[in-house]
Amino acid sequence: MNAIKGFVLKTISFVTGEDFWRGIVAIIVFLLFWETGSRSQSWFGVAFPWVSQVPAPTAVLQEMYRLIQDPSFWHSAYLSTLRVTEGFLAAMVIGIPLGLAMAVSKTFYGISFPVFEVLRPIPPLAWVPAAIIFWPTQELSIAFVTFLGAFFTIVINVIGGAQAIDVRYFQAARSMGSSTWDIFRRIILPGTLPSIVVGATVGIGITWAVVVAAEMISGGGSAGSVGGAAGGGLGFFIWNSYVGGSYTQIVAGMISIGMAGYLSSAILRKIGEWMTPWLAEG
Repeated sequence: MNAIKGFVLKTISFVTGEDFWRGIVAIIVFLLFWETGSRSQSWFGVAFPWVSQVPAPTAVLQEMYRLIQDPSFWHSAYLSTLRVTEGFLAAMVIGIPLGLAMAVSKTFYGISFPVFEVLRPIPPLAWVPAAIIFWPTQELSIAFVTFLGAFFTIVINVIGGAQAIDVRYFQAARSMGSSTWDIFRRIILPGTLPSIVVGATVGIGITWAVVVAAEMISGGGSAGSVGGAAGGGLGFFIWNSYVGGSYTQIVAGMISIGMAGYLSSAILRKIGEWMTPWLAEG
């Protein structure tokens, strides 16, 4: 009961706070500007530069209402979400141990970090042609590129978080006879958790951007030829909408990706708050 009461009070405090209403006002002003700019030609007889070419938000809202009733759209969203989840989890499973190993072992850091730094600046989308060639299916190539989108960000944040821990904690632990495992479990891992959360939150956003672009370039993966225009993920859905000249669908797909990315980041932030309660107390 106390947890439910605390959640309700926190929600009420958030909704009644100034930041919440500032955000609402900002969104309303943005939508009004967008609607006015899109319809400037018919309303004022003068087309606003660039904005007048974009479908009005009311038209996009109507299109989104139609799309949410279309099973193929949800199939596209499912495919993109699945690819993001698989790539992101693989990046976490491989990136966190690798980053911790680089942080705690100078020898391993000296061997692996130069190679890591050479590969890190290469944009994930630059790997798409090579991934299509080297992986047996387009689905695996998309998964690999999606994995790369989060991998480097997670590793860099893990290394930075571990190296930022005050050396006096290690000195105090060793002076009291702590083993290497105890130091890792009680100092390094908790001290790195906030950086892991930051890296995961940033990485999931990059992963959404990469998977959409990879779906566009690769033709939607193995599902692209099965489910029609919306069968290969949201990226393929947007590309197919562009080819078909349905600009309201393009914007609706973009908004859907933005909402999915925001929701993913919000979930990770909540998980991070649960895993690092001492930060909230501080």
